[in-house]
Formats: sequence, structure tokens, C-alpha cells
Amino acid sequence: MKLLEGQTAIVTGATAGIGRGVAKRFAEHGAYVVVIGTNTGRGEEVVAELTAIPNCSGAIFYQVNVANREEVDQVVEKILKERGQVDILVNNAGITRDQLLMKMSEEDWDNVMAINVKSCYNMCHALVRSFLRAKKGRIINMSSVVGLTGNAGQTNYAASKAAVIGFTKALAQELASNTRHILVNCIAPGFISTPMTDAMTEAQRSATLEKIPLGRMGTVDNIADAALFLACKWSDYITGQVITVDGGMVM
Repeated sequence: MKLLEGQTAIVTGATAGIGRGVAKRFAEHGAYVVVIGTNTGRGEEVVAELTAIPNCSGAIFYQVNVANREEVDQVVEKILKERGQVDILVNNAGITRDQLLMKMSEEDWDNVMAINVKSCYNMCHALVRSFLRAKKGRIINMSSVVGLTGNAGQTNYAASKAAVIGFTKALAQELASNTRHILVNCIAPGFISTPMTDAMTEAQRSATLEKIPLGRMGTVDNIADAALFLACKWSDYITGQVITVDGGMVM
């Protein structure tokens, strides 16, 4: 079953981890995937991986700093000119710069807010008019359970991910109408097995697992499946929601 056949999807931060997994899942279901990232080598690897998938309608990579509005506007204009319409936007780009607040530099605060929050504004602002003209579209923003619970040593990251949730709910209200079909939702992953979590010490891993009722970390595929659900017809009556994929951490 090709749930996204004929659709064009943009995935930011798609050259590794969760973003790469989402891009792959969309390609498996027939989408043409626009891979956005900052590492050209990894971007080309992802495109090669996606285009080798039998159901994929095609893929292309653009090197973009999503925190830079001018760069985003230019690449979105190019994508719309080439594809005619974008159907799905996944704002996944994100970074961490963990530190206790009293030791945190202003630069680390600003960089996290720029990549994690301003990028959502930049991408949505560049695409919203095309969604309105088409009277359809799906926007999926990637938050975190940390945006719901907070976490010591991550005031910048937690603030940015809480901001993504507020942004999602407000934009969903702006775009909700019975004359158009533009849905805006949010995914809040818990602890997901990625190279970042692989670097945790055994003590850190054990302490983390104690907080998860299911007793294990999630996988990139778990998040990709949630993104597919929000991108396809199965979620036609869902907007402004935060889907936590966290093994029960936040109940």
C-alpha cells in the first residue's frame, strides 16, 4: 500500500537519525522526498538510499541552514517551481547544547532556539501560502517529551521544544477551516536509540530505562510510523495535537 503516492514531502534534518528514518518511510509509501540538511555527503547518501527504494517517486537533497530565512525562502521557491506543490512538511531539524543554566553561554541558547524553533517559523512561513492555495497540506513538527516535562541541564532545549508545541497549536488554529484541509500536528519522541543515545554511559542508560514504563528505548522506526500516520489519510480528523512516542514516560 502506497499511502503517499504522488505527494511531495520536505523533511528537514533528514540526513541522520529520526529525520532520515522519516524520509525513508515516506519514500517507501510513494512520496517524492526533499531532503534538507547541512552535510552534503550525508545528504547524497540519503538520496541514494531513498531512490533505491522501489516505491519511491524520487528524492533530492538541498544544503540549507534552516535557521536562515533567506536561504529557506530561496530553496522553497525553487522546490515549488520544480514540483508545483508541496504536500507534507516535516520540521525535524534540531540540535542540543546541554549545560546547566548558570554555565550556559548566550551563544548556546541562541543557536538551539534558532535551529529548533526559528526553523519551524522559516519553513512554515515560506510554504503556508502554497498550502492555502492548494487548500490542503500536512505540517508535522518534531518536539520532545522534554518540552512537556523539562530536564535539568537542558533549559535551552526544553524551552525550544515547548515552543514548538505552542507554535503547532497556534498554527493549527490559524489554518483550521472547513474550506481547506491543512493539518498541523506535533510528535514528541521520548528516548530513541540513535547515535546520540548510544553515547550514553551504562549508568545513564539504566537511569533512563527506569523512567520508561515499557522498559526499553524506542526506535527511529517508531517515530517514522507516527509521522506516516500524521502525513496520510488515516489522520484526516486530527490537528493541533501532540503525539507522544515515549514508551509511557509522559502519561
